[in-house]
Amino acid sequence: MARYAYERLSPQDNDFLLWERHGLPMHTAGTQIFRAGPLARPDGGIDFAEIRSATERVLHRVPRYRQKLRWIPGSQQAVWVDDPHFNLDFHVRHTALPRPGNEEQLRRLSARIMEQPLDLSRPLWETWVVEGLEGGRFATINKLHHCMLDGAAGIVLSQIMMSRRPVAAPELGEVPRWMPRPEPTDAELRRHERLHGLLAPLRSAARFGSFLRESADRMGEVGSRLRALQGMALWKLRPASETPLNGPVGPHRIFAWTTLPLEDLKEMRRAAGCKLNDVVLAIAAGAVRDFMKRRGVRPEKLDFRVSTPVDVRQQEERSGISGNRVSAWLLRLPLGEADPLARLSAIRRETQALKDSRQAEAVELVNAIHEWLPIDVQGFARGTMNTIVTNVPGPAFPLYLCGAELLAIYPQAPLLEGIGLVTGVISYNGRLCWGFNADYDRVPDLDAYVAGVNRSFLELAEALGVRSSGPIAAIGEAQSPPERDESAAPGGRRRSSGRGVRRDPPVATH
Repeated sequence: MARYAYERLSPQDNDFLLWERHGLPMHTAGTQIFRAGPLARPDGGIDFAEIRSATERVLHRVPRYRQKLRWIPGSQQAVWVDDPHFNLDFHVRHTALPRPGNEEQLRRLSARIMEQPLDLSRPLWETWVVEGLEGGRFATINKLHHCMLDGAAGIVLSQIMMSRRPVAAPELGEVPRWMPRPEPTDAELRRHERLHGLLAPLRSAARFGSFLRESADRMGEVGSRLRALQGMALWKLRPASETPLNGPVGPHRIFAWTTLPLEDLKEMRRAAGCKLNDVVLAIAAGAVRDFMKRRGVRPEKLDFRVSTPVDVRQQEERSGISGNRVSAWLLRLPLGEADPLARLSAIRRETQALKDSRQAEAVELVNAIHEWLPIDVQGFARGTMNTIVTNVPGPAFPLYLCGAELLAIYPQAPLLEGIGLVTGVISYNGRLCWGFNADYDRVPDLDAYVAGVNRSFLELAEALGVRSSGPIAAIGEAQSPPERDESAAPGGRRRSSGRGVRRDPPVATH
C-alpha cells in the first residue's frame, strides 16, 4: 500500500485550471441572502462564530475543502492532495456593509469579491459572511473554483452546508478527527504518472467502446451522435456574430440579479407545452434583443448563439459533490423575432432538435478521448458562442443556516475569454433566482439589461395568457417600476430588484 495519497483531476476539471489567467479567474460564486433569525445579536451584528463552527462540523463531508492542488512536475496536469496547513479562518471570512446596507451595496461587494482570484496554493474556496444588510438580514458570498465542482454539484453542497430544519445547531453526531494524508514526492508523482500515461489510451478505448455499446443498444444513436459532433465542428467554421457582449474581457466585474416567481414560469411552460429551460432561454432572447437595439445593433442581422450546460450525471452520481460532469448545448437565439411567442416556438424547435441529435451526449465522446488526446476545448469554443445561460434546479423547500432561513441565492458563473456576460439561473423554494455576471467595462449598463429580462418575462407571460404580478421585489424592500421601453409590447412593467453597479462600498474585513 502506498504511503501517500493523491487524486488526479479529471480532464474536464483540469481544463478549468488551465483556462485561468490574470483577470479571468475560473471560480464560481453565489450570493445567498438570509433572514438573520437566531443568528442576530443584540448589537445588530451576526453570530459569526456559530457560522464558523457549523462550517467546521461538516468539513468531513466535503473532502475537497481541506485539499490543495499539486502540479505534476513537467506537465500541465494537477492532482489533489491533503493540505497539512489547512486553516479554516483563512477560508471563512467576516465583513460588513455600512448600516443600513442595501442590496445595491451587496451586489457591489459581490462583484468585488468575484473578481479577486483564489489562492491556488490553498484549498480553493472562500465563504464571506456579510452582516449589516437592512431588514434583519445578512448574506454569505461563497467562492469555489470550477475545477472542484459544477452547478449541479454545488446544489448538493449547499444542502450539506445547510439544513432543512430551522434549528440553530443540527445534531450531526461525533465529528471524526481529521488527519492529513502524506503527499507524494515529485519522483513518486512522476513515476505513477508515467504509468498513468501509458495506460491512458487503453482507458480511453474502453470508455469509447462502452460509449458505442450503450449507443448501439438504441438503434441509430451512434450515427446521430457522430452527426452532432460534425454539426458542432461546422459551428467553428462559421463563427458567431460579433456583438457588444463579445471581445476582450477585463479584470473587473459587475453583478446584478432579479427574482421571478417560479410558479408563473411553470404555468408558462404548461401553456406553451415546452420545457422550463425553453422559457428561460426565450426570456433571455427577449432581453438580448432589447439590449442590442439599445446599443444600436440590428438584432435581425445577428447569428447570436448561446451555450447552455447540460448535466450528464447518471442518477446514482447525483448525490456527489466532486468534479464536473457537464456537457452543453449550443443553439441560436432568434433575436430577429419581435413576437415573444415566435421566439419561444423557435427555441422549442431547436432544443427538441438538439435532444434528437443527442448533441450533449456527443460531447461525452470527446471526453472519452480527452485524456489520451489533449484537446483545447476553450480554443475550440472561442468564437462559436456569444453568451452562456446556465439553469440549475435547486431545492423546492426552504434551507436554514444555523436556524437562519435562506431567502434567495444568486449564482455568479465565471466569464470565458471573449464572453462579457454570463447568466446563472437557480430555482429555490418557489423562486427562480437569476444572477448576471459581466465584464465591468463591456457591460456597464447591466441594470438596463436586467430590466429587459423582467420586461421579456412579462411580455411572454402576457402573450401566453398567464397573469403574473411580475418580478419578486427584493425581500424587505419595495420595488419601483422601470422606465417604459417604447419599443416593447404594452403592459405593466416592473424594474429589476438588482441594479448592476460596481463601485465598492466601504467594508470592514477580518
